[in-house]
Amino acid sequence: MLGSTKQKGRLNHMKNKKAVKILALVLAVSACAIFILTGMGSASAENASPDLVTSATKSGESNGQTTSSDDALQREGELFTERDLEQAADLSQAVTLTLSDGKTITVSEEGVYLLQGASRNTTVVVDAEETAKVQLVLDGVSMVNDSFPCIYVKSADKVFVTTSADSSLSVTGSFSADGDTNTDGVIFSRDDLVLNGTAMLTISSSENGVVCKDDLKVTGGSYSIDAASKCLEANDSIRIADGSFTLTAGTDGLHAENGDDDSKGYIYLAGGSFSIQAGDDGIHANAFIRIDGGNYTIRAAEGIESTYIQINDGTIRIDSWDDGINAARKSSAYSVCVEINGGDITISMGAGDTDGIDSNGNIIVNGGCINITGNSSFDYDGTAQYNSGTIVVNGQQLSTIPNQMMGGGQPGSGMGGGRGGRRE
Repeated sequence: MLGSTKQKGRLNHMKNKKAVKILALVLAVSACAIFILTGMGSASAENASPDLVTSATKSGESNGQTTSSDDALQREGELFTERDLEQAADLSQAVTLTLSDGKTITVSEEGVYLLQGASRNTTVVVDAEETAKVQLVLDGVSMVNDSFPCIYVKSADKVFVTTSADSSLSVTGSFSADGDTNTDGVIFSRDDLVLNGTAMLTISSSENGVVCKDDLKVTGGSYSIDAASKCLEANDSIRIADGSFTLTAGTDGLHAENGDDDSKGYIYLAGGSFSIQAGDDGIHANAFIRIDGGNYTIRAAEGIESTYIQINDGTIRIDSWDDGINAARKSSAYSVCVEINGGDITISMGAGDTDGIDSNGNIIVNGGCINITGNSSFDYDGTAQYNSGTIVVNGQQLSTIPNQMMGGGQPGSGMGGGRGGRRE
């Protein structure tokens, strides 16, 4: 359990109150989280203690699918390290690098590097040992490139991009490849990447803003990203502890997807402030999305989409012209479900074949406040459980979860066959 002695020990070593608050939130949510048991474990649902029996098991789902987001996050171990959460870099032994037009800067050794100046068609390349931790501190830099990333991580264990003064990065033309690597982000990393700091980072891209082929973490700082495709993209995970985000995306604001392992490709959001305008999905993950806090204003075709969506806390405002929240089969590793345990959720949909909360599987409401305005409030193909919380649809408070049906089904009947905006 995340509330173990080991986790408590980590708290004792945190160096600032923000770090303590973030990890305390993770501990508190995990201590009362709902687990999803499957036939893959050593204990059956019948023999499990009550706190380990999951909502999916209670609703009769025993199709051999997977663990919950809580189980997955426990397997990950420490979600944010102490250094991830530190917003100011130790510059006592930093190497200063001054940008100049047309020159590539290669960082090959572990350490802290202070970047200064303005340049055009310059790339900072990190090509270090696989065990190296490299920190790039952006001290008021301005970089504009025609066709290649401003920051390109080819090899390292982990790279920190830390803002100490407002900085801007931009790629204006079509991205060119590096051998077999199709670079397609202003910041492009093949290894773990952490964004943090105390200032604003502005990114403009003809394709993607930040791309990470491993785990992408953001723990602080402010970000204004305008991308023709995705603003933040990662293969294994996107984990956000804090930060301020203004995201304008041609496709998705946040996108996590792993084509080789569909148990990965998840998004974990512990906090932060988000304003997202997206042409497709505001927040998209193939495996699961878990929201434990934060403030979200999303205007998109679909606000939040994943296989398993768990909302435990936070203030979420979604204005969509398709579905507000959509659980669809993106991963074979997780049950298709929308689970709401807390939070303040307001969803407004456009006219037509749209749904406020649409699940190709189940919907479980254990708490929180859900306020939906639109033609169809809920649509589900499996079962719906309403255990606690407040549901308001078009100004009317409900005591059940209705179901928008095809073929004459009545709202609240619990029958399958929903007709959600994008049935996937």
